[in-house]
Amino acid sequence: MSTPATARADGPAPGEDLVAARARGLTKAYGAGETTVLALDSVDVDIARGRFTAVMGPSGSGKSTLMHCLAGLDTVSAGQVWLGGTELTGLRDRELTRLRRDKIGFMFQSFNLLPTLSAAENITLPMDIAGRKPDGEWLERVIDTLGLRDRLKHRPSQLSGGQQQRVACARALASRPELIFADEPTGNLDSRAGAEVLAFLREAVDRLDQTVVMVTHDPVAAVYADLVLFLGDGRIVDNMPAPTAEAVLERMRLFSGGRPQGTEG
Repeated sequence: MSTPATARADGPAPGEDLVAARARGLTKAYGAGETTVLALDSVDVDIARGRFTAVMGPSGSGKSTLMHCLAGLDTVSAGQVWLGGTELTGLRDRELTRLRRDKIGFMFQSFNLLPTLSAAENITLPMDIAGRKPDGEWLERVIDTLGLRDRLKHRPSQLSGGQQQRVACARALASRPELIFADEPTGNLDSRAGAEVLAFLREAVDRLDQTVVMVTHDPVAAVYADLVLFLGDGRIVDNMPAPTAEAVLERMRLFSGGRPQGTEG
């Protein structure tokens, strides 16, 4: 099953400006011969621009692999992936590194902040490494949206977990990327801090016109999204617009016959 397409299956077409990322026939296999594990099985998917998409599924369903392939963090075994009108699967390593740096923002379960740098320095670090000056007006807007104005001089050890993840969120937003990938961004946070970070991601879409793709196992987190994609055995098996926690939880229970779900994938 694929998500509703806005273009031909063989590549970008008119209307591609409405799609932030796209995959056609995306396949990822690990190993060879009898030991081959098929993590993604010919996936077709469109990620709508300016929307918040959550990706869910049981352990081993391929949800993190899908995110890594869409983000150019992992190679594909077959198929094609585009970021906007650029095909990632046709890029050389240096070109791919530059595209990830300039066009994609990342948030992970571990905050990945440098302990010796202030919050402000961590936020601009990727641009500093690239020798690029941030858009001052945009950066100020991001900082204020995330409520970090009075924390910019603090080092990570002086910040709460929620504040550290907000810094990581600001870092992902700072270069004004075309797409933000968030892999279990609330996994190391308590419920209150997690809700704050999810609200900020929602604001990034609603107020800052960003596009967010979030891998999560949490039905409550999925409620913040505009659309939930469900993966099973390396394929997209369902999608749910305007999700509710109850509906997402019920859908996830179908994967395991009522047993709790794992958090890997």
